[in-house]
Amino acid sequence: MRDVAIVAFAQTAHRRRTDELSEVDLLMPVLHEVLGATGLKANEIGFTCSGSADYLAGRAFSFTMALDGVGAHPPISESHVEMDGAWALYEAWVKIMTGEADTALVYSYGKSSPGEVRDVLTRQLDPYYLAPLWPDSVSLAALQAQALIDAGDTDAAALASIAARSRTDATANPYAQLTGDVPAGDHLVHPLRTGDCPPIGDGAAAVILAAGDTARALCARPAWIRGIDHRIEAHSLGVRDLTDSPSTRLAAQHAGAFERPVDTAELHAPFTSQEVVLRKALGLGDATRINPSGGALAANPIMAAGLIRLGEAAARIHRGESDRALAHATSGPCLQQNLVAVLEGESAHV
Repeated sequence: MRDVAIVAFAQTAHRRRTDELSEVDLLMPVLHEVLGATGLKANEIGFTCSGSADYLAGRAFSFTMALDGVGAHPPISESHVEMDGAWALYEAWVKIMTGEADTALVYSYGKSSPGEVRDVLTRQLDPYYLAPLWPDSVSLAALQAQALIDAGDTDAAALASIAARSRTDATANPYAQLTGDVPAGDHLVHPLRTGDCPPIGDGAAAVILAAGDTARALCARPAWIRGIDHRIEAHSLGVRDLTDSPSTRLAAQHAGAFERPVDTAELHAPFTSQEVVLRKALGLGDATRINPSGGALAANPIMAAGLIRLGEAAARIHRGESDRALAHATSGPCLQQNLVAVLEGESAHV
């Protein structure tokens, strides 16, 4: 087993619309920043992996155009996942763990502004029984929220407090799209109000991974990945208990999250109700700081928000603000797929 760490993280200032920018334009500053933080050149990276969705771009193999931001020469070892960038990081981590690379560049991006995200995300549903009904992502999240309320796990006031805390914390995040006192708003789909839902916006993020002494040479305080795992719920929503997330709990167990308490948790919870589910599944109490960046309620660039959770957790370790952090990413309706990673600073290295 090799020690692998996140040694650098960069992201865009997330915005509601970036009509004037292509995906390459969106990515270039982020790639330059993350490489500049380590002093590495693009041709010194052992492996490059990206995460994005052709459905957002509206064209097949759209990720090949984004590779222009990395550079066409010299040839590189490269891969792509049609998923959030957190899963691209997982692939890169495996590549380093197998000894096929010592460093990796991981990036992801999403431009949600050109289309209707609520409709686009219906394409990930069961194509025979559920997708033909066109239940959009907010309506499905509302079903989950109502199930939590009916079970007595939360109420409207508790959900509103999650939204308020997230947007208040986001005031210290220069990259957040929504900050400060954001009103709860009208019901978007009962019981979810506008404030319970994530903003639609465009953004990109990138991290660099490195192994062992290479990581120590590139970063004063690397964020070591002590464990990482991902699990999937049943595809059919009708056979799932929407008030719980067994896949998150199992991923956390295999990542070692329950071995010792974490001081920080960056949870990919686009809806306030989903934070309730995740906190229960992960056993997080008041001693853990939840989403100090503001989380996905402050900025939710599709296909990058999960990678940002890993990057934000790592950045707090880099700055000495955290010793042991948990990062979570999700994909699919109602927390269908869940990835959990445990990160530690050098002082916690065993």
